[in-house]
Amino acid sequence: MLHVSKNTGTFLAFCFTFVICMITYIAWGESMNWRLGTRSLYEIFPLLGLLAFSILWSQYVVLAGLRLLQVSAKKLSGYFTVAGWIFLILIFLHPGLLIWQLWRDGFGLPPESYLQHYIAPGLEWAVLLGSVSFLIFLSYELRRWYGGKPWWKFVTYASDAAALAIFVHSLKLGTTLQAGWFQSVWIGYGITLIAALLYLRIYPLFKGYFAK
Repeated sequence: MLHVSKNTGTFLAFCFTFVICMITYIAWGESMNWRLGTRSLYEIFPLLGLLAFSILWSQYVVLAGLRLLQVSAKKLSGYFTVAGWIFLILIFLHPGLLIWQLWRDGFGLPPESYLQHYIAPGLEWAVLLGSVSFLIFLSYELRRWYGGKPWWKFVTYASDAAALAIFVHSLKLGTTLQAGWFQSVWIGYGITLIAALLYLRIYPLFKGYFAK
């Protein structure tokens, strides 16, 4: 087991997540031609969704790294708590700002405002993925009360599936992700997310077999 102090591990984890978020911000800024002073909520709310997934992805990667290095995740409990709260705030604001702006513009409330005035035909399923994932992530916050229950593992698995669903949701709907270098980066995030999930959830089930 590698010895990593709590402060050092937490600092490195925050630095890693910060760098990932800066990459996201740079990609979004480039898509806006760096004319950021007069952006509308229609142009700002996608950034919050991209940042939310970036933070979620970084948490999975950090957790997988800790498992690989045999470092207890409890040492970075502060990092996971702060990153988790920021992620939760962002996934509230991401659809919230869009809903608010559509309502202010006289388009009503979802789902009609989404389907009739914002989402292109044929992409309704991607919106549904995001909505279902949002509810799953909210239910995961109940872990402080039910995390010790035997059935809680299924909520964890559902959250993992929601993370993958959010990746697909963003890839299909995110204007910043439709072309260019950031699309390739985002696909790389998806591949490493799948790898992290396999290592965190599937590998432990067969660990004894691989050790033979």
